[in-house]
Amino acid sequence: MVQRSTNQKRHAHDLIDRMAPAQLSAVVNLLEVMLDPLAAALAKAPEDDEPVTGDEALEAKESKAAIARGEGVSHEEVLAEIGLNPKDFGRLGRTPLNAERRK
Repeated sequence: MVQRSTNQKRHAHDLIDRMAPAQLSAVVNLLEVMLDPLAAALAKAPEDDEPVTGDEALEAKESKAAIARGEGVSHEEVLAEIGLNPKDFGRLGRTPLNAERRK
């Protein structure tokens, strides 16, 4: 069993070594998702099939109209309110911010 696992890992490494950068990026993303228990749970979760109420539909329509009028709040503004920037936000799932900022 150990021998087979070693052979599979070696084979996987050989395949990875032959990949183009875009392919490698896709495989890395896939491996990260496969090893992340939350991502796995979300992938297996049932789709939300709860019907939208009349009030929810109205609220969504009003929100879309407000955004069309330029009344929305940008992602950057929301992040700034909690002391983050887009670069910090992108790193949140990978590295604690304090560790990143110390570098």
